[in-house]
Amino acid sequence: MSTQSSKKLVSQLCEACHVDAPKVSDEELKELIALIPDWVPQVRDNVMMLEREYKFKNYKLAWAFANKVSELAESEFHHPAILLEWGKVKVTWWTHAIGGLHKNDFICAAKTDELGE
Repeated sequence: MSTQSSKKLVSQLCEACHVDAPKVSDEELKELIALIPDWVPQVRDNVMMLEREYKFKNYKLAWAFANKVSELAESEFHHPAILLEWGKVKVTWWTHAIGGLHKNDFICAAKTDELGE
């Protein structure tokens, strides 16, 4: 569920990201993660990512949500990992081009939360 503060992120658009774009700093990470408290920073293969699991009553509802996330990804031209299982969907955002987190990931995470409402 999005909070009033996450609305600040939702109103923004992803910007084109290139290989030398800056990763979020530790200070920015603290500020941005506070806006999307249900997301958990994870490090896999030395890459910082944002991850959240959404729960649903059945497979069909989870599948419909995964499709909405896919449509969001295409509209933002920023693509997460999506794991669809019975009754749950795990979404993981990170910026492939920089091998870590960019503000785009937080924007897309907040927009993903709105889809789950």
